Amino acid sequence: MASILINFAHPARSRSRMNSAMRQAVEGLDDITFNDLYARYPDFLIDVRREQELCEKHDIIIFQHPFYWYSTPSIMKEWLDLVLEHGWAYGSGGTALHGKLFLQALTAGGDDSTYRKDGYNAFTVVELTSPYQATANLCGMTWLPPFAVLGIHRGLDEGKITAHAEEYRRCILALRDGRFDLEQLKD
Repeated sequence: MASILINFAHPARSRSRMNSAMRQAVEGLDDITFNDLYARYPDFLIDVRREQELCEKHDIIIFQHPFYWYSTPSIMKEWLDLVLEHGWAYGSGGTALHGKLFLQALTAGGDDSTYRKDGYNAFTVVELTSPYQATANLCGMTWLPPFAVLGIHRGLDEGKITAHAEEYRRCILALRDGRFDLEQLKD
């Protein structure tokens, strides 16, 4: 069984029914560590060594967040800037993350029709998350396409929220238990 670290970042968690449901679906599962960055670091003073130790102890690192301005909430960017140090995550001697899996679990207001070349945003979610693919590559990690729940501003009812949260749980369990085809996921 693989161990999973979920770095969770939502500055308004109490207002996010979808992220709250996703969190509840996986929090407390065996071999899953849920790391709420805004709760742990309300002052943004990230304990770099603690975060690096968490990464070292886990096989899969997931970044769960809303898709703000085609990116992450600010604390996650701060986390990336501070924790992924040269000599630790990349560069000379920086092999701490080599071989680990990297996944973003994100929620976005726009639906499938807005995230395509001829859509409102003119780019796909995979294209817009390419800086994170580059980050994973630099750190010797295996990047997986994002787990994306789209259309959350289009009025997801409780049934759809529950279904997406259960799909997220199944995804996390499949990753943890090694029940996936890595090459198929990359496609």
